[in-house]
Amino acid sequence: MSARILQGVLLTGLALVLGGLGGYWLAKQPGEPLQDRAAPPGSSQGEVLYWYDPMYPQQKFDQPGKSPFMDMQLVPRYADEAGDSAAVSIDASVTQNLGMRLATVTRERLASSLEVVGNLTFNSRDVAVVQARSGGFVERVYPLAPDDRVAAGAPLADLLVPDWAQAQEEFLALRGVADAQLLAAARQRLRLSGMPAGLIARLERSGQVQTLWTVTSPIAGVLQRLDVRAGMTLAAGQPLATINGLASVWLDAAVPEAQAQGLAPGQAVEARLPALPGEVLAGRIDSILPQADLDSRTVRVRVELDNADGRLRPGLTAQARLTRPAEQDALLVPSEAVIRTGRRALVMLAEDGGRYRPVEVRLGRENGEQTQILEGLQEGQQVVASGQFLLDSEASLRGLLAPDLDAAATPVMAPALHEAEGRVIAIDDTELTLAHGPFKTLGMPGMTMSFPLAEPALAQGIATGDRVRVGARESDAGLRIERLVKLEEQP
Repeated sequence: MSARILQGVLLTGLALVLGGLGGYWLAKQPGEPLQDRAAPPGSSQGEVLYWYDPMYPQQKFDQPGKSPFMDMQLVPRYADEAGDSAAVSIDASVTQNLGMRLATVTRERLASSLEVVGNLTFNSRDVAVVQARSGGFVERVYPLAPDDRVAAGAPLADLLVPDWAQAQEEFLALRGVADAQLLAAARQRLRLSGMPAGLIARLERSGQVQTLWTVTSPIAGVLQRLDVRAGMTLAAGQPLATINGLASVWLDAAVPEAQAQGLAPGQAVEARLPALPGEVLAGRIDSILPQADLDSRTVRVRVELDNADGRLRPGLTAQARLTRPAEQDALLVPSEAVIRTGRRALVMLAEDGGRYRPVEVRLGRENGEQTQILEGLQEGQQVVASGQFLLDSEASLRGLLAPDLDAAATPVMAPALHEAEGRVIAIDDTELTLAHGPFKTLGMPGMTMSFPLAEPALAQGIATGDRVRVGARESDAGLRIERLVKLEEQP
């Protein structure tokens, strides 16, 4: 019995020793106070300024509760969050998880060349129209058809012109008269009747009345029209044929309107044609047409190319490099960093402390993967080049807008931007029909419906069947699409 009592005493003592050591170890460990570990998230964020619905951040409430707009609780806005209401704060770990990439605003020499595509056309200034000089009859038409190539002086048709016969007989009768003035007057009458100089010279050489006139091509080129047939009766001035010269051709190139700045007639151009591999043709800008294409948002540039050897055929495609004066000290950012809303262009400016601010910019020329910034940024600043779409969405949910460049305004609260993905069913400049997934922030299920577009420019580059991500805001007319991004097809 005494052995059992001794064993119990030893076990009790061992437990007391281990308990004391454990308490000592816990007391030595660094860590947060108990109240800090048990405090709910956000309880130390300071004074609550107001409550709001993230879907309608412009509406403020004095007390917490349920949102009158959506089936959700109001969210508090703390005092330390309102220090800069025009910026979004993102934790560094979240930034890394999003794969966000920054780019520095640089000042460099903007490249002076531009690659565009186009096609060859006839030179519309090199055209000859052949007409009947006087009324007559078609005796013969030479074997030609539209689109045939003809040489200068090639015969087209033989015409019988009875009205010339009497004038020729009078001229021949006066040849034996010594009065030079009468002979000159008779020759002038032949000219005024429409006889060509070559036919008058033949009359003087042969001394015989020329009843047939062989109509010939005045230039070398392509026979565009042949409006004459054997046996036809012709009136004075009636068109017989149209010939388009091939000594030079035009290259009509479509230049994006944002890149047409700096182009001018006379600038050098290099052209390459798939039909002439390995050859580089030199040309110059002949003119820049005054009207832009509304559908493609391009400006037509007309380039003149020499075609003395006749190898260039209208209708061939070509790639042209347009050379324009270099621009010094251009402020550049990656083109992918620019967010185009259709109404204006924005970038997400990275600031210290993980803050990102939407900034409106004015865009200049684009060259490859870089875009010129005319106003809104400074050299050395950093902008978000990847992941800015998510930041802009967060800024929209918080009701933040970039200050307008045209007005010195304080940050403006805006309606929320609601996003969804879907496939384009139909699209034009004013409306998009979309088979979309749910708009989660609106509680709207997936369906197929039509949405108005805020700007026609949003439809550029989007076609029926494309997968897209849309951003829409509520307006008096319902949801209106203000952002439209084409997505890559999933394998």
